[in-house]
Amino acid sequence: MTVVSVAKEHGLVLRQVELAHGGQRLLGPLSLTVAPGEVVTVMGPSGCGKSSLLAFVCGTLDPALEGSGRILLNGEDISRRLPEERHVGILFQDDLLFPHLSVAGNLAFGLPPQIRDRRARRARIEEALAEADMAEFYDRDPATLSGGQRARVALLRTLLSEPCALLLDEPFAKLDVALRARFRSFVFDHARAQALPTLLVTHDPQDALDAGGPVLEIDAAGKVCAGTDRPLEQRGPEPRRTTE
Repeated sequence: MTVVSVAKEHGLVLRQVELAHGGQRLLGPLSLTVAPGEVVTVMGPSGCGKSSLLAFVCGTLDPALEGSGRILLNGEDISRRLPEERHVGILFQDDLLFPHLSVAGNLAFGLPPQIRDRRARRARIEEALAEADMAEFYDRDPATLSGGQRARVALLRTLLSEPCALLLDEPFAKLDVALRARFRSFVFDHARAQALPTLLVTHDPQDALDAGGPVLEIDAAGKVCAGTDRPLEQRGPEPRRTTE
């Protein structure tokens, strides 16, 4: 069992999580804690269950798979809650913007339903765009945006939903090298500023290096490899994480 980080009451906690198909274990058991503002990277070969792990956390696991174990977020067990009740945001490789909505319309889709006043909703959207240096993009058609601009809008929409945790399913994979570096910084800076426990799935070691947090490596059999749950540049003895 691998235990990551030190947070007890706050953050994202997975306890004895396993994924299976037809009774055959695909991944786990995995136990870890992601502290607020920390980015834990999960790496491994294709098909080892990395993306399915994120789906299990946010409540959208494929019905063909079985998930077990507990998911706690800031001390509350969310394991059996509906996806919309978990307050977990997720960002994918594809930006998934709605083509029939403007940039503002896409961002409005992410706003919490309790923000009903039209002026308040517009103010929140304008503030988010300004923070991303996109103040003039309020009425723009998503089809006119560059790949980097679309990626930023997708992240802003996720953050406007006020998640308590952030999941990243290879969101940088389709970006060119220069843009990937800038967008990585943009994502990680926002996650840390909002103290979001963040779980990143990637194949790119540079993503893990820039994330700066622990790294979990999962082998082809779905087992967490002992002794790799730390930043890539800090491999070696580290007492705050243990394997048993």
